Amino acid sequence: MAPKKQDRQSRQSRERLRAYQARRAVHDKTLARRRRDNVFASIGLVIVLVLAVVAQVSYFGAGPGKSSASAASTTDLCTQKPDAKNTGDVPARSVSECRTWTGTMTINSVPLGIRLDGRKAPQAVASTVSLIQKGFYTGVSCHRLTTGGFFVLQCGDPTGDGTGGPGYSYGPLENVPKDNLYPAGTIAMARSTGNPQSQGSQFFIVYKDTTISADAAGGYTVIGSVTSGLPELAKAVTDAGVADGSTDGKPKVPTVITSVTVR
Repeated sequence: MAPKKQDRQSRQSRERLRAYQARRAVHDKTLARRRRDNVFASIGLVIVLVLAVVAQVSYFGAGPGKSSASAASTTDLCTQKPDAKNTGDVPARSVSECRTWTGTMTINSVPLGIRLDGRKAPQAVASTVSLIQKGFYTGVSCHRLTTGGFFVLQCGDPTGDGTGGPGYSYGPLENVPKDNLYPAGTIAMARSTGNPQSQGSQFFIVYKDTTISADAAGGYTVIGSVTSGLPELAKAVTDAGVADGSTDGKPKVPTVITSVTVR
């Protein structure tokens, strides 16, 4: 009986060894899997941190809400070759400096704060700034007032009858409102004819919100706005209406630009 007992003990020992080895193998696999998962987790965390840093650098480098692409397109607008058939010695677009100009336009005794946007309308602002700097507008009348349907005071014609200009004409149209709405205070370029290339020195000030349907020429170039003095201009000039009592003609109050300055 002794040998059988020894065989049984030997067999039990072998079984316990195999069970231990199996448990050890499972344990080793579990540890290896945990180490692998920790490595992958660490790599993922590093990638997230790197992406976050890159995103922050890109955001603050371009500025909140601003992209380098939009800045480039603005510069191109100011320096690109005009797609127009200009006539005469038209000031170069570069005169607008692709920036905002501020100043004062005095009509009769009313000082109006003005702002001209050389980024949105570089050609028109270049022409207007050049004429202002030459003193072209001093003493020039505002020859037309409209009071029915739309509300504008038109100025800038040295002849005083709506046919004159600076000796040149230019295009194309720039910064035309897509909804045809010209809010009170808008300063926009008039035209001597229906041709969009016939812009010159004439402009109009919108003194009440006005919708002007785009005609065959496509609307009117907005160059800027009146930032102060519009109510005073209404009291001094536009409230008096048109000289002949109609809704479109010479202002009843003789109206002259006495000075314009920009910087």
